[in-house]
This record gives sequence, structure tokens and C-alpha cells, in this order.
Amino acid sequence: MAITASMVKELREMTGAGMMDCKKALAATDGDMDKAVEFLREKGLAGATKKAGRIAAEGIVMTKVTSDEKKAVVVEVNAETDFVAKNEKFQNYVSDVAEQALNTSAADIDAFLAEKWAKDPSLTVAEALSSQISIIGENMNIRRFTKMTGTLVPYMHDGGRLGTLVKLDTDKPEDATVLACGKNVALQITALNAQYVSQADIPADVLANEKEVQLGLVRTENEQSAKPKPENVLEKIVEGRLRKYFEEVCLLDQKYFKDDTMSIAKYVESEAKAAGASIKIDSFVRYERGEGIEKKADDFASEVASMVK
Repeated sequence: MAITASMVKELREMTGAGMMDCKKALAATDGDMDKAVEFLREKGLAGATKKAGRIAAEGIVMTKVTSDEKKAVVVEVNAETDFVAKNEKFQNYVSDVAEQALNTSAADIDAFLAEKWAKDPSLTVAEALSSQISIIGENMNIRRFTKMTGTLVPYMHDGGRLGTLVKLDTDKPEDATVLACGKNVALQITALNAQYVSQADIPADVLANEKEVQLGLVRTENEQSAKPKPENVLEKIVEGRLRKYFEEVCLLDQKYFKDDTMSIAKYVESEAKAAGASIKIDSFVRYERGEGIEKKADDFASEVASMVK
């Protein structure tokens, strides 16, 4: 029987096992889903099976940098509760995941889960994860990682709720003023959640859509106005709103959080001058724990009411 990607995905969601392990299990059982689950259970993955459907939106975002500070990674590993996220065993495991990600050649999370676990090469990363799920007792997920190389400045905030990596393009990578500038930029990104370094980085379709949205809003407001404005004036209003948009989403256009009389672009320029160096923000990545994961809304009152019926 041909094993399809959807079958592999379904089994992976049921068991929490790695993609390649799921594919092998389905191949060994001729595509029988129940037998494939048993196959994985026999490999020691049974502890993860019952927990795999539970939402894991807590956990830790962690950054890790090599000793020469030329390579760094940010990872997100999720668990179900904040209680587990504060557990030393879980924190040590996330540190091991970050170390693995720091040295991986995997290009995506599926390849990462399929590779050998450095702490125990008899297991894959996915199998080691399933083992931890059994030990810790909650559903867990290695959600994502990003590696960067160059002059890097990491920042972690609020016990692993947020993690940021900034890559600088500079001719003085070890200068204290340059690195302090990078740290302040990392703080800025963490606090104000820029989406792009500069206006040039905004995809054309995203910018075109934003222009269309703002133009539609301005025209609607104009139609409802007692004194409608001509089209050329509406275009000027849209330009003004786009400048506000750039200040929200573009790092270099944002007001510097420590001194709102200057933009980040001006701040970096002033620090470069003070250091006698060239400093440019090459790129950045910002992870927020659980972002985009739909959390279950518990209705405690309804739960109590159902228990006394």
C-alpha cells in the first residue's frame, strides 16, 4: 500500500513520534493506522500517544550562542503548563535541544526531529522527545528553531517567554559600544515586535495590501464626512498613515524606546559614530512563546456545574 504524506501526518499527530518513524511504522504495517500506533508503542513511544492531542502552548523560548559568539540559535519548546516550564528537568531538556539545534545541519523541523539525538545516538530527536513526554507527564513539542551566523547579540526575556537574536554587520565585532548597541536593538525588537528591518524588506504584496486597506478606510471616512476631500488629498492622507505603519512594523523607523526623540536608525548611526565603527542591522528573529497557538479556554463554572448534575 502506498504511504501518503497525509497518513504520516495523521500518525505523527496521534503519537507525537517523528516523521521518519511514522513513515517506517506505516510501511511495516501496510498502512494500518492502529497497527502503526502499536508498532510505535513497542518502540517505547506509548507514553506520548495519549498526550499528543493535548494543546501545548506554554514552555520556553531559549537562545544559545557558541563560545566564539559567531553562531547562535533560538528555539521554542512547548509544554502544556507554566508549572512544567519552570521545572528544572524541562529547562535542562530545552537547553539540550538548543545545543542540538546549534550544531544541526537540518534545514527544517521535520529533518531535525528525524536526526540522531546527540545525548543518546540510539534515539532520534523525536524519540528522545517522546521519552521526555513520558517522564515529565505532559504533551511537549519542539516547535521551531532558527540558526544565525555572524556578529550576534541574543536576548531572553521574562523567563523564556520571549527570545530575540540580532545580527549586526560591523567592522568592529568585539567593540563594547557596538555590542551594547546590539543589545539595545534586541531589547527594542523584543518590546515593540518589529516585523522588518527596513521598508525595503516589506514584501511588495504586503505593502500593496496595506495601501489598499488604508485607501479604502480613507474613502469610507470621506464619504461619511460633511466636507468630502478631493482624491489627491486622500492620497496624501494615505501616505501619512503609511508612515505611521512603517513606524510600527519597520525596526529602523521605530522610535527608540530609551529616547523617543530619535528613530532606531538615528540611534544606531550615533552609536556607530561614538565607536568609530560601521554598524548596520543585518537581520533579526524574535520568538514569543505560544504565539499563533490557539489555547483552550477553560470554563470553570460550567465544569463545576456539570459535576453536580
